[in-house]
Amino acid sequence: MSQAQALATLQAQVGQEVHVSDWLTVTQAMVNIFADATLDHQWIHVDVARAQADSPFGGPIAHGFLTLSLIPYLTGEVDPDRPRYTGLKMGVNYGVNKVRFPHPVPVGSRVRARVTLQSVVEAKGGLQLVNAITIDIEGVNKPGCVAEMVSLLYF
Repeated sequence: MSQAQALATLQAQVGQEVHVSDWLTVTQAMVNIFADATLDHQWIHVDVARAQADSPFGGPIAHGFLTLSLIPYLTGEVDPDRPRYTGLKMGVNYGVNKVRFPHPVPVGSRVRARVTLQSVVEAKGGLQLVNAITIDIEGVNKPGCVAEMVSLLYF
């Protein structure tokens, strides 16, 4: 698919939900690894016993930024064997316009991403997409994360 073909295809999808991921279980191991990587060892994330005893959430919760960082995986942007767009050479996270964490993600929860394409334009030798992304928590009415993500696609 050429860039021009991708642009036409994507323009036709603006305003539509374009992707719903599979469910992913957020494990304590994931939370601990993220804590080590970011040096954020707040007890509500990594001290299971204390979180069960003292947290208003009844147990440990994922870091909000861990939930945010799962977006590339959940949206299928990092699987080289299954590119979201044929002919795509490279996708780059360009930024986040907005992000909120309306509900904590308890460890052991299953999450998934829902992606709605908000806009697509030609930019910087590729295409710039703005997607509204909602991270659902299975069995919970409020999402764990809502974000307006900006990415660049190069064909």
